[in-house]
Amino acid sequence: MKPIIGLIPLYDDEKESYWMLPGYMKAVEKSGGVPIMLPFTQDKDELTVAYGLCDGILFTGGHDVNPTIYGQVISDKCGMACETRDVMEGFLLDLCVSDNNPLLGICRGIQFINAYLGGTLYQDLPTEYKSDVEHHMKPPYDNVIHNIDVRGNTKLANIIGAGIHGVNSYHHQAIKELAEGLEAMAISEDGLVESIAIKNQKFAIAVQWHPEFSYDSSDDSKKIMKAFVDACM
Repeated sequence: MKPIIGLIPLYDDEKESYWMLPGYMKAVEKSGGVPIMLPFTQDKDELTVAYGLCDGILFTGGHDVNPTIYGQVISDKCGMACETRDVMEGFLLDLCVSDNNPLLGICRGIQFINAYLGGTLYQDLPTEYKSDVEHHMKPPYDNVIHNIDVRGNTKLANIIGAGIHGVNSYHHQAIKELAEGLEAMAISEDGLVESIAIKNQKFAIAVQWHPEFSYDSSDDSKKIMKAFVDACM
């Protein structure tokens, strides 16, 4: 049986609609999993039922994480937050960690996991973290825009290898202070945490870049998605 992967839905505030980028779905499918979009709700009973159908959870990109989660006042450079996403992701993250079930975070996913577990974020990199490295690239989004250094003896190193790797990048927030329960697995060339693992979990990792955009062109992206889906079997 193929594992079922629950994907956090994206939300369009203007159209008041739920949606999903096909790259997330296709990457899971090509890696041997069956993707399903979870209900967009704060109802814990409904989320518990949906979670029970899944073998793993993919925390997708999307809205900025509300700074109140990590004890900060919202700045004028912070983008729109989404209360329902913050609530449902916190509930699902707790379930995954409690059950030691596999999870993968992408972009917002790494940011939310860090913030929810006690870390902090840069609300806006261009104004809070001066760097010549491009973190908010223009299309096509499957191109390499900067390098990361994958630390040895980490889960990510076991998947794609330690050392220098090229990644795409499309974000304006990032990890500032790392939560105590997390391990930094990769660092960007300008010093930002680009990948983390939740300690003492079977497979609970997150990346700041976008393997759903680069899945067809990047062997690293293929390996990351395949390792996640395999962990869900």
